[in-house]
Order: sequence, then structure tokens, then C-alpha cells
Amino acid sequence: MNKAITDGLMLTPPKFERGLGVWSSENGTTGSATYLGAANAALVAADADFGSCLELLKTASTQKLRYMGQTPLQPGMYLRITARVKAVSGSLPSVRIAGYAMSGGNRHVEGLTEVGPTTALTSYGSVVTVQAIVGTGAKGGVDMAWGTAPVYGFFGLDLIGANGGVVRIDDIEIDDVTDAYLRDMMDWVDVRDYGAKGDGRTNDKAAFEAADAAANGRSILVPAGSYYIGSALTIRSPIRFVGTLKMPDAARLILMAQYDFPIYAAAFGDEMTGLKKAIQALFGYTDHVSLDLKGRRIEVTEPLDIKALAPDISSFSNRRVLRNGALNVVDGDAWATTVVTSQATYRTNAPYTLTGVANIANIAVGSLVTGTGVGREIYVRAVDVASRSLTLSQPFFGGSGTQVLTFTRFKYVLDFSGLAKLDRFNIDDVEILCNGNASCLMLPVTGEMFHIRDSYVNRPKNRGITSIGRGCQDLLVDRCQFLSNEGSLASTDRVSIALNVNANDAKIRESRFVRFRHTMVLAGTGHLIVGSHWFQGDDSALGPRLPGLIFCQPNVQSAVTGNYIDNATIEWTNEYSVDPNFGSEYSFGALTVTGNTFVCIRAASWFTWFSVKPYGKGHFLHGLSVIGNVFRTIDCTITRIEKVDTTYATLDNGRMRNVVFEANTFNGVNQLTVNPVSLQVDQATAQTVWTIAPGDWLPFGGWARNVESIVAEGQITNASSKRVSTMPFVNVEMGTSRTNIQLNWPEAAKGRVHVKVRMDNPN
Repeated sequence: MNKAITDGLMLTPPKFERGLGVWSSENGTTGSATYLGAANAALVAADADFGSCLELLKTASTQKLRYMGQTPLQPGMYLRITARVKAVSGSLPSVRIAGYAMSGGNRHVEGLTEVGPTTALTSYGSVVTVQAIVGTGAKGGVDMAWGTAPVYGFFGLDLIGANGGVVRIDDIEIDDVTDAYLRDMMDWVDVRDYGAKGDGRTNDKAAFEAADAAANGRSILVPAGSYYIGSALTIRSPIRFVGTLKMPDAARLILMAQYDFPIYAAAFGDEMTGLKKAIQALFGYTDHVSLDLKGRRIEVTEPLDIKALAPDISSFSNRRVLRNGALNVVDGDAWATTVVTSQATYRTNAPYTLTGVANIANIAVGSLVTGTGVGREIYVRAVDVASRSLTLSQPFFGGSGTQVLTFTRFKYVLDFSGLAKLDRFNIDDVEILCNGNASCLMLPVTGEMFHIRDSYVNRPKNRGITSIGRGCQDLLVDRCQFLSNEGSLASTDRVSIALNVNANDAKIRESRFVRFRHTMVLAGTGHLIVGSHWFQGDDSALGPRLPGLIFCQPNVQSAVTGNYIDNATIEWTNEYSVDPNFGSEYSFGALTVTGNTFVCIRAASWFTWFSVKPYGKGHFLHGLSVIGNVFRTIDCTITRIEKVDTTYATLDNGRMRNVVFEANTFNGVNQLTVNPVSLQVDQATAQTVWTIAPGDWLPFGGWARNVESIVAEGQITNASSKRVSTMPFVNVEMGTSRTNIQLNWPEAAKGRVHVKVRMDNPN
């Protein structure tokens, strides 16, 4: 590109013979002294080497010669100034090309190099050519790199050294040599052409913006060097990095034409910094909603704290996606778990608050709270240092009191806990390799529709997905695998938990969970657990098995459908009740367990797949359907499939309602569980009272509360084998355990009947 041709710019000064009034003996600015009529300057009409030329006597320490015309210098432009000089007599000076840089406001631009290389004149009559190149960028061969601040210059030469010498100067030439640095055939522009220094100190932001503005469909080249960008920068053109950027932590880099991980990694010359900046940009309202890792595996050396990356954001509801790659945790001190013990007071009239917390400044949001009377997976949701109080994710069940609690802060690969609200964040097709060094994902305090799909969570140290508040509302987990780091340990020695939920309407679908201590700890209602597989067995013989799916409140309005539940119990508690005794709330109910496959391998005989564990008195079941499931043991036999865990309390059998166990299949289970249960009763000798014991068949040790039907098979006869046509009446809840019923005949009778007995009221 030649600006003199394409833009019609006048560059070469007029010949000396046309007059010396435009040639300054100073810097060339308007009003400066000229050589017109000067005693030390004369025109020579016919020099043997130059023809018409200027003869100049050196009388000043720096004898300046500047053309007073404004020679333009545009961004991306490079000019070569050439002068031919010879010494005639007197002292032999040195000569150099020189200029004077001017801004658009007609002011001198300070701090620039304004002279070219110096050449000494060593003999008389010998013609010496001196040249220098001036341009916007500090490229090879550029003697005066002026950047983009100057818009024109006054150019000429200097004579330096001893005074008294006479020299002759041929007409000065200025040529556009931009095409040597930047050609139209190239599809890029160079940031150095627009003033970028690349020295790691000078703020090159303006140069990058100028290059972006000039690109006009071409890409931007960032040559070797370290380019400091002092504040947020948006680049709309494609860009290629050979050099790297340095930016303040809070300054966003928005690459609108090439938003993906590799370009950010190249921009900063470091994967971790590039990933941070790319995620930061994801929350910067760019034109892109998806950060594509481009199939790359990224070495992650510290937690990705989203709030720290985007400190100006506390709430974000636009859909964003992190996709297509792997995050590989590298061990280091940044992943160390922080444990703090502090005395605190809990009051049931403020069930989500701890007060009088000692050492509170050291307790981090997101810390797991453990202590006496504290349920599983309760976290610190907020910290108020001034008032020495904490906000909890769930209430304690243990009542009011003061005690020393333990606050454990795990470190997560992706930590959203600093955000007050985040909606519609998606993780798609990403493998997170925790490698036993880190936990995986901590959700924001509040938010909806966090979705992780087609992804792998491998070997989290402590937790897979942690909710510290209600950022799990409508949580979606689809087609994912969670692989524990504790697969070789006995189930009772494990500490890791795949995920917990505090809010409502989680959907856990078609996912696989391998050998955690617990798989899911769920509060809230409206959950759908569908088509997933979790197994928690170990290699011990006849060992204990722990809960896999834990419901932590009594009325759950949830469905567990079509899952493969392997060596794990479904445990149903009310451990998040501030008063665990039954009051006016709904008790245990609204749960459907349908079409699942339950398996246990080498389990102890007392193992059960379903356990109800009330933490207070007076509770009962009112809405439980266990229908169409398969229960199968391998290399062991168990007594039954369900139980009531009476560690804290038992259930009120007199209030059971709408409990259905039917159409299930049992293999390797000594006692089937059915409700209502149909039993065949054979009475061989005539008796007026037939006592029937259905209790072993009924779930949860329930009472025989109702008889739905009595059907005689064949004749009922008396002791004389004559037909008895009168129906018996029924007594329910008989015997010390209240699990028997009695059929009372008007006379001693014998024969066969089928009775259907329930341990509940059907509605």
C-alpha cells in the first residue's frame, strides 16, 4: 500500500531552487527562521554531482534543516527520508535525518525519537547518502517509531559536530515505504503499525483499538512481545496472537469474532489465565452465549471463583454455556480444605441463623456445618462479620442451644457461591477431572435452571455438586457420570457425596453415580429421579450398605422412576425440620417409587432398600406408592426390603394413609412386602374365631388396620360339614403387636377364604 498514490498525499518537499523560504533553520513550525536570505546558505546552480543544490555553512552545534510543509503520517504508514550530502571545505561534520512530530492540535508530541542514525563525513567531495524511516510501529528498520499520536511532521536533516564546515545537500526526498511493512495482499493489520510497543509496560490499548478500527474485514496480528492493556478491551475483528497480553485481573478482554478457549489461551500465553479471562468475558454481555473449549484439556491449578473473575456482577440471568472440553485439576496448596471450629448459638425461633459466632471472620461462605443436632449437607449461605451471625442453608433439628460447631470449606473447580443469583447456566459435554484433589461444582446462592448434561465428574475429593442455598431450583442433571475417588474403600469409610439439593423441582435423569458415600441428599419437593444408576457397594463380604438417595423433608411430592439402585438405600427423613416432632405440617408422603431395579450384592441380611427415619415423634405415612419394582439379591439373602429406622422415633401406625406396595418382584428376599396384601387362609378344623397374621407382609411394621374383602373359595362348612352361609365379622389390630385380624363366624366353621388386608386407610 502506498499512501502517496492511493490517497494522493504530497510527500517529497520542493526542490531547493524553488526558494529557501520554506526551509527552516529551526524545527519547521510556522514562524520559525528560514534560510531565505541567510548568510550561511546559498543555492548552487550546477554542482558536478547534484546539479542544483543547497550549500550550507555549519554555524550552530546542531545545524537544523527542516521542510516547513506538513508531511502527513497516518496510522500504519511508513516514510523513508533520504538526503545526499558531501563536504566541500572546512571541518568535517556528521549528518543525520531528523524530524519534528506534531499532533492534530498542532502541538509538538513529546517523548519520541526524532533523529535517525548519524553518519560522519570523512572526506571532501565524497557523496554520502543518509536515510531514516519514520512510522507508527516499532518494526525492524524503523528509526523513528512515533505511534499514532502524531499526524504530521517537519522533516529534514541535522549537521552536528564541529562548526565551520561547508557542505552541499541534494534535494531531500520522502518516499512512502508502507508497502514494505504492510501490503494490501496481506489479510491482517499489525498492532505495531498503530503504535503498540509490546514492552509489557506501555498501555497499548489505544493501538489495539486503532488496529481494530482499521482492519475493515481483515484480521489483526499481535507480533512477538508482551502487550500491556490497562483496562477492558473489545476487539471486533479476528485476531492472531504471536505475542501475549497482560491485563489487570478485573479488566475484560472481549474477542467478538473469535470467542473460544484456544484464542484466549494464546492471548495470555497461559491456559489458566486464558480460561479465567474467557469465563470472565462469558459474563460480559458479549455477542456469544457459549464458551467452546474446542475439545481442549485444560490444566486447572486453582479454583475458578466466578465472582472474583467478574467482581462487578452479583446477579446474572442470561443463558450461558460452558462446553466441549476437559478441566484437569493439578494438585497444589490452592485446593487445601479449610476447617474452622467455632462456638455458636442456635435458636429455633430463627431457624436459618447462627448468632454469637466466635472466629467468624475465618468462616467462609459455602462451609459445611457439622455438629450435634445438625443434619447432613447444611452449609453457610451468608456471613455477617459485624453482627457475628451466619445464615444457614437449612435448619438444625437438634433444638436451641450453644455448642462448638465445625465449619469445613471444600475447594471447587467451578465456584459460583459468590454470586447472589445465577440463572440458566449450562455445562455441556465437559469432563471435570478432579483427580481426588478438588470438589467439582458449587452452585450460586440462588438461581434457576442450572443444567449439566453429557458431562463427566471424575473423582471429586469431597463433593460433586453442592448447593449452599436455592441456586439449585430446577437443577437439571442429564446423561452425566459421577465417578467417586473412593471406589476402593468400604462404603462406611467414604466421605464424598455426589450432589445435594435444597430447592424444588430437580431433574436427575439418565445419569450414573459410582461408589460415593451418599449419591443424592435432597430437600425441597417436585423432584424427578428418572432412568439413573447409582451403586454404592464395596468389596467386603456381607458388609453394611449406606443410603444412596436421601430425602430430608417429610412431604416430597417426588417420583423415583426407572432407576437402577445398586447396594444403596432410599432413606426418607425429616432432619431439616426445626421441630422434628409432628405438628400441623404434612407428614411423610407424596412419594412414588415405580419401575426401578433394586440390587444388592453380598449385603448383610438386615440390609433394606427403603428406610423411613423420623427425627421426631408422631409422624406417619400418607401417600407412598412402591409399584412395579424388581428387588434382587446376589450372593446374599436379606430379610425384607423396607424398615423404620427408630434411632430417634418410630412412626404412628394408627395414622397411616394411602400406602401402596404392589406388583413388585422379589428375588432373594425372605419376606415379601405387600400392601394391601391378599392372603389365602385355610382353616382345617371348625372354629368360631379364625386368627389371621398378615403382619409380616405389611410394610414398616404396620398394623392390620383394614380388611378390604373376604372371599370364600368353595363352601364354608361347620363341624358336621354342612354349609355355613352367614358371613363373618372382622376384628382388626388384634394381638399385642396389633398386626393380626380375626374372622368371627356365627358358628364354628372351617374352609378356605381369601382376605385382603391393609396397614393403612386408603384415603
